[in-house]
Amino acid sequence: MRTSLVGVLTVCAAVAAVPVLAAEIAASVRDAHGPVPNAVVVAVPEDTPLPPARPTVEVVDQIDKEFVPYVKPVRVGSMVQFPNKDNIRHHVYSFSPPKRFELPLYAGTPARPVLFDKAGVVKLGCNIHDWMIGYVYVAETPYFAKTGADGRAELKALPPGHYRVRVWHPSMTRPEEATVQRVDVREGAATPVEWQLVLKREFRPRRAPSPGEPGYR
Repeated sequence: MRTSLVGVLTVCAAVAAVPVLAAEIAASVRDAHGPVPNAVVVAVPEDTPLPPARPTVEVVDQIDKEFVPYVKPVRVGSMVQFPNKDNIRHHVYSFSPPKRFELPLYAGTPARPVLFDKAGVVKLGCNIHDWMIGYVYVAETPYFAKTGADGRAELKALPPGHYRVRVWHPSMTRPEEATVQRVDVREGAATPVEWQLVLKREFRPRRAPSPGEPGYR
């Protein structure tokens, strides 16, 4: 009897040691000129419920009078802190419907982060420096990633199943929903998904020179 019990425990331990295989999506985003960075790839499962959101605090810095990163994807329910790491004050705001907010002139880190409680694209601006533009992409799902300089993004630890996968970029010429692809994501495999986007040139006000630079007044 003792031998049988030891055998059962050994089998159970071996089963527990086997890793649970998850699925992945290997995304590639390009346009006519090559890889597209700062594109957000989003996957929404069709046959499994979304896991509950976990409260997190994300960060969008202000460095050298720019928002860093330029595009920040977060999940609905996330808090975002906007620390000012410049030696001048900034006035951060957004008029975007998913989140209208304002952080009046400040230096350092605001006392409270901003809650992003609705899905959508939130365009950031600075009331003092017109060229400062950034984006917070608020996703309804935890399965998202942003492309790097090579135009690639990996969505990992996905439950296997059917997904609607889409891409967003600040300069896209067509609606985000027009990019949806339906893919079957399988256990232990990386499913490739590709997009060829048409991007328009984003208009940004001319950056004012800093003290000591040519043209400064």
